[in-house]
Parts: sequence; structure tokens; C-alpha cells
Amino acid sequence: MPAIDNFNFSGKKAIIRVDFNVPLNDKFEVTDDTRIKAALPTIKKVINDGGSAIIMSHLGRPKGKTNPDFSLGHIKGHLAKLLGVDVQFASNCVGAEAEEKAAGLKAGEVLLLENLRYHLEEEGKAKVAEGASEEEAKAAKAEMKEKQQAFSKALAGLADVYVNDAFGTAHRAHASTAVIADFFDADSKMFGYLIESEVTSLDKVLKSPQRPMTAIMGGAKVSTKITIIENMLDNVDNLIVGGGMIFTFVKAMGGQIGSSLCEDDYLELAKGIINKAKEKGVNLIIASDCVAADKFDANANTKVVASGEIEPEWLGLDVGPDTISTFKEVIGNSGTILWNGPAGVFEMEKFAAGTKAIGDAVVEATKKGAFSLVGGGDSVAAVNKFGIAEGVSYISTAGGALLEYLEGKELPGIKAIRG
Repeated sequence: MPAIDNFNFSGKKAIIRVDFNVPLNDKFEVTDDTRIKAALPTIKKVINDGGSAIIMSHLGRPKGKTNPDFSLGHIKGHLAKLLGVDVQFASNCVGAEAEEKAAGLKAGEVLLLENLRYHLEEEGKAKVAEGASEEEAKAAKAEMKEKQQAFSKALAGLADVYVNDAFGTAHRAHASTAVIADFFDADSKMFGYLIESEVTSLDKVLKSPQRPMTAIMGGAKVSTKITIIENMLDNVDNLIVGGGMIFTFVKAMGGQIGSSLCEDDYLELAKGIINKAKEKGVNLIIASDCVAADKFDANANTKVVASGEIEPEWLGLDVGPDTISTFKEVIGNSGTILWNGPAGVFEMEKFAAGTKAIGDAVVEATKKGAFSLVGGGDSVAAVNKFGIAEGVSYISTAGGALLEYLEGKELPGIKAIRG
């Protein structure tokens, strides 16, 4: 697997899987081009080398049907403006038009293919009739697998080189993210700059962290983070738990949490994590105090109380000052920091102090030489809200792929390139 920076695309056609699943307004104008901008370095590398770029992506959920609302044609002009070159467009990602336009591409030219998900073969999900027998279901899945192979081969046939630069979809075993790689030899498939930086940064955190290593896990529910937390116990020195999930742990330890968010089905798992942390010598930090409110409202009455002493009808919506002091001290002494999830309901000013304090502490630790990675939608939103994006080492914008990587799972889109 060559590194993209060392590869010369001169005279070659590269098919690049990007993530252009961007929001559009009612006039089909791009309202947030973050994902498009993230792919520009890879596309520019190809065309600046004297190669030609064939770009493929999905947009929305057209469910295997042609739907003009989800056409990548809406993005063509915006992409051309950002790239500074004309962008051609094929009204299908496979077939005669795509083949003709790809074959005719000259050095430095760009072709954008129509939405991959207009074809069921992209996701490879077989349609199994209701009430179908086991044999019929098996036959339907086998047929779809064959069709997905043929679809992947058709995409691969458009180019000499395959570049995957869509980390956000790397956890899907789709035609364009995984299966297509089978039709290129090891020297003709690689990661783009975005995936390369994502994987390198995540591996720094998970496989070779500077010590002490601190993971900050926040958010509303334990259930969405349980596998990550369990996986992290083998890697971290400190595990900070924030957000609404605090109260599942507090209740598991016998605390009174009032009307705070709690997943009773996960109380035993929470106890298990507390015990495992002790066994492994991990410093598990669960909020000792919190900002409680009499209702979930920006204008609610509030008071600071111990996390396990919340009155009935009151609920915890942020961590308290003692907890903030502890968090800051631990983060400040860390060599590597992973931050996934806020400490409270930071969208409301009254409950933003804990999340902001974490952000400020991460920035200060980074200034002192720590490597910091922020990932997950809410954490990224918090970093942007508080204007501290420039102060952290790396921000991952991936969703499901990031979570699965943190859980220790092998992502199909990564395995397809690495082998």
C-alpha cells in the first residue's frame, strides 16, 4: 500500500471515494462544505501530478432509486469553484456515459459521478420478500453479492488507481468503500490524505500514546459508549466520565439522582466497569458534584449539589465546580487525550461550564506538548462553539466509523486497503 504523498499520479486515472454527503437547502445549494473541503488535498494531489480524478460519493438515502433531490449534480458547481478547475459530470456512476467520459479525461481534469446509492448494489443489501424461506433468503443474498461484485468491477474499470478518502463511510462494507479494492493490486490502491490523517491520529491515541493517556467520555447514554469504554480500559491511565451517562454510574453506586437521565438496564454494566477499572489500575473519574436544575430548560432554577444527592424532580445537567477542578488537573497532566462527548447540556449557557472547562484544559495540555484528539459530533460542535478548534492536535469529523474504530473493530474500508 503506497502512501499518497509518495505516489506519482502522472498519466493515471484515479477513482476517489469521497464523502460528499453534505447538507443542501431548498434551492439545492451547499450549506456546509466542510466535507468537500476535507477532500480537496487528495483531489488536488492527483490533478497537480498530471493525473485525472474520477470522484464518487453518496448523497442522502435514495434507497436504490434515481431521485433528483439527491443528485450530486447539485454539488458540481460548488466543487469546481473550490478546486479552481472545471468539473465534468456523468449522470450515472456506471454504464456507457461514465465509461466514455472517464476514458476521455485528460491530465488535470475532473469527473464527478452521479450518486452511488441510486444503485442498490452500492450498499449490497438484498431485498428479501416477507415470509421468504431460509433458502429463498440465502439465494437473494447470494444474487445481491454477485451484483455487488459486478457493480464494483464496473466502477474499478473506470480507473487505474483507487483512492479511498471517505473515513466517514469506512465502517461500511459497501461496493465503493471496500469491494472495489479487490479489483486493484496492492500498489494501485491507497488512502487519501483525510483517511491517512484520521487513521494515523487514532493509532497515535490507541496504539502508541504518550503517557499518561486520558480518555474523556461524555454524552447522554452509557449504551452508546459502553463498548468504547470497555475497550479503553485496556489503553488508558485515566478515564473521565461526563454528560448524562454520569448518573447511570452514580445510581449504580447507590446515589440518589432525582429525575436525571439514567439507563437502568445498564446499572450492572456500570458496576462492572467500576470494578474493571479498579482491577486494571485505571483512574476512573465520575463527577462528584453537578449543576442540578428543576427542569430541562435554559431558564431553569439551578443549584450545585453532590451527584448522588439530587432531590426528586430535579435533574443534573452539567458537572459542578469540584468536578471541573478534578477534570482540569487530570487533563493538564496528560500526555495523550481523547475527547468524545460533552460534560453537560452545553447548548444552554447555564450548563456549558463543564464542557468549556474540558475544552480549555485540553487546549492548555496541548500547548504543553500533549497530543489531543477530539471526535464525535457533539464534541466537535462544542470545540467550534467555544472557538478552540485551532488549539487541539486533531479533530475527527467521522461518526459511526470513529466510534467503531474506538471500539477496536476492524473497519472494512481500512482493511480493504491495508489487506
